[in-house]
Amino acid sequence: MEQKQYKRKIYLEDKPRAEARDEILAAFLQTAEIETIPVVDALGRVTAEPIFAHVSMPHYHASAMDGIAVVAESTYQAHEQNPLYLKIGEQCCFVDTGNAIPSPFNAVIMIEYVHIVDDETIEIIEPATPWQHIRPIGEDIVQEEMLFSQGHTLRPADLGVLLAAQELMVPVVKKPVVAIIPTGNELVEAHADLSPGKIIEFNGTVFSGFVRDWGGEPRLHSIVKDEPEKIKEVLLKAAETSDIIVINAGSSAGRKDFTVHIIDEIGEVFTHGVAARPGKPVILGKINDKIVVGVPGYPVSAYLALEWFVQPLICKYLGIPVPKRQTVPVKLGRRIVSAMGAEDFIRMNIGFVNGQFVANPLTRAAGVTMSYVRADGLLIVPPNISGYEQGDTAEVELFKPLEEIKNAIVFSGSHDLTIDLLSSHLKRARTERKIVSSHVGSMAGIMAIRKGEAHVAGIHLLDPSTKQYNRSYVNKLLAGQDVVLYPFLKRKQGWILPQGNPLGIENVTDLVRTDANFVNRQKGAGTRILFDLLLDEAGLTADEINGYDREMFSHLAVAAEVKSDEHGAGLGIYPAAKAMGLDFIPVADEEYDLVMKREFYESDSGRQVIEIIQSPAFKEEVEKIGGYQVVEHAVPKRVTEEVENEDV
Repeated sequence: MEQKQYKRKIYLEDKPRAEARDEILAAFLQTAEIETIPVVDALGRVTAEPIFAHVSMPHYHASAMDGIAVVAESTYQAHEQNPLYLKIGEQCCFVDTGNAIPSPFNAVIMIEYVHIVDDETIEIIEPATPWQHIRPIGEDIVQEEMLFSQGHTLRPADLGVLLAAQELMVPVVKKPVVAIIPTGNELVEAHADLSPGKIIEFNGTVFSGFVRDWGGEPRLHSIVKDEPEKIKEVLLKAAETSDIIVINAGSSAGRKDFTVHIIDEIGEVFTHGVAARPGKPVILGKINDKIVVGVPGYPVSAYLALEWFVQPLICKYLGIPVPKRQTVPVKLGRRIVSAMGAEDFIRMNIGFVNGQFVANPLTRAAGVTMSYVRADGLLIVPPNISGYEQGDTAEVELFKPLEEIKNAIVFSGSHDLTIDLLSSHLKRARTERKIVSSHVGSMAGIMAIRKGEAHVAGIHLLDPSTKQYNRSYVNKLLAGQDVVLYPFLKRKQGWILPQGNPLGIENVTDLVRTDANFVNRQKGAGTRILFDLLLDEAGLTADEINGYDREMFSHLAVAAEVKSDEHGAGLGIYPAAKAMGLDFIPVADEEYDLVMKREFYESDSGRQVIEIIQSPAFKEEVEKIGGYQVVEHAVPKRVTEEVENEDV
């Protein structure tokens, strides 16, 4: 059967996100179904109607203490100068906490204030007051009172209240069924063998997690190929069996982006494209009275679009408000540029340094899933401004608890694999601290210390004039500040090359001779400075290096690029080459040191970091990686222009 041809839709709308959301909410007319389930299975469910108590709690007068039950009025004459003697069984009786109070008694005297004279007699020296230490009927719950209103999300303690009121079954809103349909010829399951051009389908699992977390019931469909008739068939079936439909990929304006045409053909399209980045290519429509949300294939775009449009639909169905994240004002560590006319959603790392929250943007690429995973929060730049300047204050929505962010140690500077290892050891030590790292290069790390935006910076900056590492840069850029330079690692820098070194590269001149595809580090990185020195010593210029301007922000990223190109080459550390199974030719032994303010170095957090670095377990784990040596008995130095060698 010949496939129907669809004309490529080149242009997307720029509809305001709030307008697009309100439009589909108004069109979402699904009537919520009600189901009655056992209370013990109702955690997190939303009540479908008001719930009333069947019985009171307690349903009898109960003793609130261990002691004796008495008639209060008969004890008024008791005094330490006039002890009162009561006959057990007639004028009083023993009760334990929770026991019913037998008639005619109406008060309890705590056992601590009772003197047992003999088996038949007790002595008291203080009178009781009526209903003293007695829980009256209905003190907690009164029969027929409303326990929970409609639209209440049941918590653990709520289940206890229901059972105490003899509510064994509870009417709740049925979870809305959300069909999740991944599409694309390039998609394969996670267990499949990978080849170039094939991508593991993981968005569906993430979507399912979000839907479940928001109170819906996800139904994840198998991968659907980019064939219009198959997509149409799956969408029509989903419209019969689900309350909300999510279709992933095919929402943009590419050659095989059929989704908008198919929805338009079998239903109605409200929106194709919203004024937001990332997440612009969203499709919002309706098929047979069921709302369908087409989200982009790029993970971060998809996750945001899901939150913008699917979460409000689920909440409307359940009859609950859309939850809002906690926000916090932060100082921005870097300038943030935004094009006016669209909202920008920027993933941020946040740290608490010198009594203020400091935030720096992660990559804004929509396909970088780890930028979402690692983010502490989200900065939303409104469509009517062009961004923020470095040092400005802005409001950020938090992904993580505020206390967790406050306890984080903010690391900036040059990327190194051991920093993640150090963070892992901090967690193992149960310090309630972790390291939040930003791989911005050695120079940017020093500047972060200078501006009070990081606790620790990792640097490996070679001074071309002295051939020494780090000290001169710290002296110049942190002059007048009370900082220490802590010797951390000796590590090997060298050529990272494809297995077998097919181009026969041994030095920097071989890069030019073979026209290798070089992968560089970003400006300000210590590795970049070393490479520039090698060029200078060889009498070469940057223009002669193919790929000099191709920048990566970590050693692992360099190694990954080299692995994908048999004519590739990079300069980096041995562990990165080892991790990717690549060849490595040593070029230099370098010093990778830590810079920190003295105040942090002498704090509890600073001491914990140093203790772990010098621990045998950490040293052993680092040196197992290869290409590393932790500096033994490191002596931190005060680094100033006036005093260069003074021990701290």
